[in-house]
Amino acid sequence: MCDHCVIESVKARMLSRRDLFKGGAAGAAALAVGAAPAVAAAHGSVIDLTHTYGEDFPTFFGEPGITYDQAFNFAEHGFNSFNLSIDEHTGTHIDAPLHFSADGASVDEIPTEDLVVPLCVVDIREKAAEDVDAQVTPDDLSSWISANGDIPARACVAMLSGWAAKVGSDKYRGVDEAGALHFPGFHPEAAAMLLETEAAVMAVDTLSLDHGPSADFATHYAWLPAGRYGIENVAGLDQVPAAGATMIVGAPKHRGGSGGPARILALV
Repeated sequence: MCDHCVIESVKARMLSRRDLFKGGAAGAAALAVGAAPAVAAAHGSVIDLTHTYGEDFPTFFGEPGITYDQAFNFAEHGFNSFNLSIDEHTGTHIDAPLHFSADGASVDEIPTEDLVVPLCVVDIREKAAEDVDAQVTPDDLSSWISANGDIPARACVAMLSGWAAKVGSDKYRGVDEAGALHFPGFHPEAAAMLLETEAAVMAVDTLSLDHGPSADFATHYAWLPAGRYGIENVAGLDQVPAAGATMIVGAPKHRGGSGGPARILALV
């Protein structure tokens, strides 16, 4: 059968199925009345903690993190399909242990139990507003613990600096005249303190777990080789409470990857 014939046959079947679905929609809607979704029964809302990203999304090195090549288009082929070239560390993404170690776990090897975890949000917006190079310190973690209790096992400890609101401007990378970056991150001493807990994940609403001026990536080197993982460029942390939410990490699963863009959700 010719390619054109195949496409027309598929389109005809799709239209037929669409009519069938329309006919059954009223009945399905009637069945749904009064039936609460399972997620809504346990949580009040679902918050998207993921930035939408494209060629213009800020990256650590300043180069576009994704390119698109449209291989098929609807007008000519009856469907759309793109070939993508993606930097693993662009947009809202995961840093797997392998990212900063010779033989750490790759992104596909992150345990599934570490992908649905308690979310702890450490709010440093006030000091970040005064100092673009602010860092989460052990004092910040101690204050969070005093207010909310111990950090739960397998938790994600996330920094809320307010930087997500700057993602459309040059202030997100904060490049100075000398070419240095400026944005908040976790102090290595805070990473060391978290390594004494059972936390599994560290997350930031900036480009890096380390703050912008870091020259040695000490936080990365402390956290990732210890078998923990990170999430960078998180959005929406101002919409979730300091404690009590559950984070769901839609991690990529390409073999041997050092990380990758991820869809991150919070159940509140």
